[in-house]
Amino acid sequence: MSTVSSHVLDAVNGRPAAGVHLTLTRREGDGAYAVVHAGRTDADGRVGGWHTEPGLHRLRFDTGDWFAAQDVDTFYPEVEIAFRVADGHHHVPLLLSPFAYSTYRGS
Repeated sequence: MSTVSSHVLDAVNGRPAAGVHLTLTRREGDGAYAVVHAGRTDADGRVGGWHTEPGLHRLRFDTGDWFAAQDVDTFYPEVEIAFRVADGHHHVPLLLSPFAYSTYRGS
C-alpha cells in the first residue's frame, strides 16, 4: 500500500494555508475516478498519511472556498493535480496565490 500527503502554502503571505479542503481520487478500471480520501489541511497547511493503491490519482484543492474565507478574489476556484502513485510515499505540495499556483513532487 502507498501513502499520499500534501502541504499547501500561501505564497503571497508566506504561511501555511490552513483549512483548505482536499479530495484524493483514484482512477478505476472503467476510467471513472472514485474518492479515496477527503479532508482539510491542518494549522500547518498539511494533510498526510492517506493510504491508497498504486495507479492514476487526482488531488483536488478547493481553493475558491479558501480564498473566499480570506476575502480574496481568485482566478482558480479549484486546482486539480493528476499524478501516478507507485509503491511508497508520495508528497504533492501546492504553492498557492490568487492568480498562480505551482506544484512539484516532494519528499
